Amino acid sequence: MSPDDKKRAAALAALDEITPGALLGVGTGSTVNHFIDALAERGPAIAGAVSSSEASSARLRGYGIAVVSLEQALVGGARLGCYVDGADEIDPGFAMIKGGGGALTREKIVAAAAERFVCIIDDSKRVPVLGAFALPVEVIGMAVPLVTDWARELGAQACIREGFVTDNGHPILDLNGLRIEDPTALEARISLWPGVVTVGLFAARGADVCLTGTDSGVERSVRGG
Repeated sequence: MSPDDKKRAAALAALDEITPGALLGVGTGSTVNHFIDALAERGPAIAGAVSSSEASSARLRGYGIAVVSLEQALVGGARLGCYVDGADEIDPGFAMIKGGGGALTREKIVAAAAERFVCIIDDSKRVPVLGAFALPVEVIGMAVPLVTDWARELGAQACIREGFVTDNGHPILDLNGLRIEDPTALEARISLWPGVVTVGLFAARGADVCLTGTDSGVERSVRGG
């Protein structure tokens, strides 16, 4: 199977994770695009979706799927039942690097509002240790020099993502050269740097379920299982 076929298979499998009639959190990226397509074509009916990016919102609306704000979804203390999104890397503890598509801040917000995070990936995204994929950090523009210096103290090279700003209007620094053996601690450390909006480590709130597309089909694994 090609990588794209594996992504599509994982996306299709995620339909079984959805509660019919519920509000759904939807992420961003190529694998999620397959999921949105599958949801529109053969998925269960849902009450609507809370999207993590303008791109995903446009794709959902294009299929006639209602997009609601997180504020509307959480009225009365409710939570989203499920958040479906991909990952750039995921380790054995279900910590992830996310943000290759630049939507890391909204992804982290919507994930925090969901009872379950279902990660959909192809098998190239499973890694023993995070860090081969550059770690995205969304920053306030004036903080770029400071964050670059602090990244250097970690042994990383920070490269600004040229020609790109997030849906929130901020630049992204991609941190190269890291080997992330304690993703929870590093997430907490970078999050405290002044000027950082979000770091693309999803460790404190990692995935609960991982659906991995492989040559032999989709493997379903559960954190702690």
